[in-house]
Amino acid sequence: MIKAFGACTLSNIVLMLPIALLYYLVRDLMNNNIDGKYTVFYVIGSIVCLLLIFITTYLQYNATFFATYVESGVRRISLAEKLRKLPLSFFGKKDLSDLTSTIMADCSLLETASSHWIPELIGSIISTFIIAVSLFFFDWRMAIAAFWVLPVSFIIVLFSSKVQYTLGKKQMKVKMDCADGIQECLESVRDLKSNNAETAYMRGLDVKIKNVEKRALITELGTAAFVASSQMVLKLGIATVALAGGIFLVDGSLDVLTFFMFLLLVSRLYDPMQMSLQNLAAIISSNIQCERMDEILGHEVQTGLERLTNKGCDIVFDHVAFAYNNNETVLRDVSFTARQGEVTALIGPSGGGKTTVSRLAARFWDISKGRITVGGMDISKIDPEALMYLYSIVFQDVTLFNNSIIENIRIGRKNASDEEVIQAARLAHCDEFAEKLPEGWNTMIGENGSELSGGERQRISIARAFLKDAPIILLDEATASLDVENETMIQESLSRLIQNKTVLIIAHRMRTVAGADKIVVLKDGVVAEQGTHDKLVKKGGIYKHMTEMQLEAASWRF
Repeated sequence: MIKAFGACTLSNIVLMLPIALLYYLVRDLMNNNIDGKYTVFYVIGSIVCLLLIFITTYLQYNATFFATYVESGVRRISLAEKLRKLPLSFFGKKDLSDLTSTIMADCSLLETASSHWIPELIGSIISTFIIAVSLFFFDWRMAIAAFWVLPVSFIIVLFSSKVQYTLGKKQMKVKMDCADGIQECLESVRDLKSNNAETAYMRGLDVKIKNVEKRALITELGTAAFVASSQMVLKLGIATVALAGGIFLVDGSLDVLTFFMFLLLVSRLYDPMQMSLQNLAAIISSNIQCERMDEILGHEVQTGLERLTNKGCDIVFDHVAFAYNNNETVLRDVSFTARQGEVTALIGPSGGGKTTVSRLAARFWDISKGRITVGGMDISKIDPEALMYLYSIVFQDVTLFNNSIIENIRIGRKNASDEEVIQAARLAHCDEFAEKLPEGWNTMIGENGSELSGGERQRISIARAFLKDAPIILLDEATASLDVENETMIQESLSRLIQNKTVLIIAHRMRTVAGADKIVVLKDGVVAEQGTHDKLVKKGGIYKHMTEMQLEAASWRF
């Protein structure tokens, strides 16, 4: 950036050289000193000016644009790296469209600021200051007449900061509302069509788009009111130079040549300053984008030791409490132990905290109170990425990439060979559909696995867990998308996978959890019951009631 400042300053000063050459040409014409020698001098001088302008413009371009493009890439990567280290609680408060806009649009605006606005503004200020100081040696009165408008113009633009901030906030809000609406429309297009709701939804989306247009016009008008006013004041400099020069010329205190030089100078001097005023307003307006990026870059990250100190893999919840927000308590007092070599099932009514417990076990969030340990190791003191080496996780919502089947499974262990990947895939019964596809394991599955069924997508996710072969397995409704036959096959495979491992499973089907070594029933943020299937059935509490309700639902007929 400093190089860019210097390059812009040098470029602006070099652009003044033709005026200096013209000044000396007029002086020689007035003194009748033009001959062949002087003609050669001015021709060579003109060529030198053109060469210097070309060289300085080239240097300016390199110093501003090329460096900025590199910095823009660095900025996006740093944002992505920061996002990688943020707790999932941050993403729970942010929309995908908002984060995408920050990484792409906000970074692009700062790219423009770094390549156009800031270097040209600083370069213009420095070069104008240098020229102003030199002109005071010619005639301080004319210099004042030429430069008094500059501080006034800049002050007018600076006063627009609060107005621009308010207008920018409102504009950003309607832009994000519009982006959310478009993304929601694309994600829910099937539901909209199936319910004949496209027309009604598009009416609402059209209102959001028009609000963006309306707010953009208001913001531009609010900014232009200050910028145009400052540029009008700037133009007064030409008038004051002409007026003051005329007065001084009449009283004989100013010669015609100096008057001519100042007129030429201000005609060239105010052009870059007009752009600088626009650049200053644009820089002020970019505060909104800077705040949005700082919200990511300044967010507290989860830290801890990178060395695992656990002895075994028993997971212990000790009086754990957790709230997503200050007024949204999910867990109040949860205590249980998921032992290594056993399957611990979490069940309970929706909203009871089952999924939250599994996320807390892997330190996706940090708890509000209590303690969670793995093999006696407090997970709040361990770096999340280091901790994740202990876990294989199968989520209810599967995320796949627009890549081949084999590469989607290889996510579980990036250095795995093809043979190891296929072996894990067979354990998850992926071969039943993969080998029937035109390109087999190398078949591209589309965005988020759009070419596959829900059950096939889930099996790829389970294959990843097989491939990673971590000592702790978290299964969140892992077989929810499978039919009874496939669910049975997967459970047989899981029984081989969980040997001597700590397994925490979330399920709603009673047949899925009936064989678990321990069942933990969560309700209203606390452990309502825990024990084996037989023990809980005999107890006649919540678990027995849920079992009976599910049996009753299974026997229901049209």
